[in-house]
Amino acid sequence: INQEAEPTIETTGWRAQLHPDSRQRIVNKILDTLKKHLPVSGGLLELQKIAQRFEDKIFTAATSQSDYLRKISMKMLTMEWKSDNTIANNMLSNEVGPSNKLLSQ
Repeated sequence: INQEAEPTIETTGWRAQLHPDSRQRIVNKILDTLKKHLPVSGGLLELQKIAQRFEDKIFTAATSQSDYLRKISMKMLTMEWKSDNTIANNMLSNEVGPSNKLLSQ
């Protein structure tokens, strides 16, 4: 009995099975998230480069299509979460009153 599992598309050729249009849609979603949560100091082109490099890095490192999608989703959720917390913390600190810096001057 051969106990070795046969390779599947999930483990061997998932990258070839992922259509380039799908990858571009994912890059566009990453770009949308970046535009919402990062200052655009270098312009839109710079954010596009960041989104493309990030997607390519995850695509190369992922072990399967589901791993690829999970890693990208988790990173986007983390960015959303950190941004929401930063906004909430800034709002709270503004509501507390004058900063201690004024008192120390």
